[in-house]
Amino acid sequence: MNEQMKKFIEQIKSTWDNSSKKAKIIFFSAVGILFVAIVAVTIATTKKNFVPLYENLSREEVAQIKEELDSQNIPYEITDGGTAIKVPEEHSERLLVELAGKKIPSSGNIDYSFFSQNASWGVTDNEFNMMRLDAMQTELANLIKSIDGVEDAEVMITLPEPSVFVSDEQQEASAAIVLHTAFGHEFEKNQIESLYHLVSKAVPNLPPENIVIRNQYLEYFDRTDSEFENEFTYQQTVKREIEKDIQRRLQQMLGTMVGMDRVVVSVTADVDFTKENREEQIVEPVDVDNMEGIPVSIETITETFEGTDAGAGIVGAGDEDIPNYPAGLQGQDGDYELVKETVNYELNRIQRDIVEAPYKIRDLGIQVVIDNVVGVEDDELQMLTPAEQDAVEEGVTSILNSIITTSIDKGYGEIEPEDAEDKISIVFQPFSHRDAGAADDEATRSIPIWAYIVGGVLLAIIIVLLVLLLRKRKEAEEFETELEEDTIEDFEEEIPDLMSQQPKSEIDIQREQIEKLAKENPEDFAKLLRTWIAND
Repeated sequence: MNEQMKKFIEQIKSTWDNSSKKAKIIFFSAVGILFVAIVAVTIATTKKNFVPLYENLSREEVAQIKEELDSQNIPYEITDGGTAIKVPEEHSERLLVELAGKKIPSSGNIDYSFFSQNASWGVTDNEFNMMRLDAMQTELANLIKSIDGVEDAEVMITLPEPSVFVSDEQQEASAAIVLHTAFGHEFEKNQIESLYHLVSKAVPNLPPENIVIRNQYLEYFDRTDSEFENEFTYQQTVKREIEKDIQRRLQQMLGTMVGMDRVVVSVTADVDFTKENREEQIVEPVDVDNMEGIPVSIETITETFEGTDAGAGIVGAGDEDIPNYPAGLQGQDGDYELVKETVNYELNRIQRDIVEAPYKIRDLGIQVVIDNVVGVEDDELQMLTPAEQDAVEEGVTSILNSIITTSIDKGYGEIEPEDAEDKISIVFQPFSHRDAGAADDEATRSIPIWAYIVGGVLLAIIIVLLVLLLRKRKEAEEFETELEEDTIEDFEEEIPDLMSQQPKSEIDIQREQIEKLAKENPEDFAKLLRTWIAND
């Protein structure tokens, strides 16, 4: 057995000594990889996988859970700065049930469930009010914690003291809230408004203006009237669009007349944003000329009578007579006829639900500035003559009057031409026209001397850099060319002439002899050539 073992070891040694260096490296690499794999598998199978048991807890609640886990000898990890605790995955579900049965964790705050669990006749009014206030604060804090971006919340509510006197004035409550928001989270305006509304409705007699909300960085969440802000933004946008539209049309029209760069138009509009919804019920005749409707039903009643008319009697005084009633006497013959006709007409009944336009132009003001410079002659500005200015002003005024009368809503009355002129302002003013040479001289004078010096130095540096760059590029190209030529020569020297190494045929030998004869003795070559031709 020992001899076989020795032979086996000697065989391994001989194999190892005869192995190459590469084979040894491969062997050690395979052994190392196998060792790392065994270690990784061992760690993965023996390491416990910890999962969160509770998160976002107070440190008091984490201490309660830690004490319970220590009593059960269960390993745990405390993370997130002492606000979360992890346990092995195989114990997580069981611990959740057991801790819930022991009412762990318990924050110590009172919620509404406290009253059902601790109902007692021995609680005074003050104690009950304090417990009710504490429960209200706890429930409201839990409600706010459920909002995205809020990690924790602290709520303090101040309720008014009940008065022993009957008063029409009702006291109001107030609330102060501190939010522990997530890092980098920002609330939208509508979310802040919703938070104020939530707190106001959760506490009785708590108006939104009595609520103060801030975060852990002492930044207040101010309550803004978003509806008013949106309405104001809408109104300003509509007003600017109206002014821009009228200004664009006038600029294009007047620019065509006097030149685009010679006229400037400004428009100011007064817009009425009053909203009106009204309902009208109108009854009109079908036949307007005769003021009649359509007859839908006709009723005719005719009565006729023929006979003796009862005459007047005396007041009855007999046994069978009615007291104070005239007795019947024999009258004279007579007749009568009654004809009564009733016609029912159907009229037009119109019901209108009118919603006025969301805005109306109540007033309009237009300001126009026109360049009265015609040109420049002999370094002097040529202006429009008074007659030409009057003609231009008359044409522009006519256009502006038409724009104003058609733009202002008719509900504010008809706009007379003299009224429209009060809303117009036309000014003739020279624009910025200067001689080009003078402008160049002024610009030249405005540049200091040091600017020229700096500019010259920078220009010289740029030229030097360009020359150096071009020279360097040229040298690089020359070096590449030389390198290529040397490479080609070396390559030609290394490659033998394959054609020269091949054996020559008789035809090649004769061709070389003929070429040599033609170069050395042209006359003999000519004689030989003539002899060949003659023989052919």
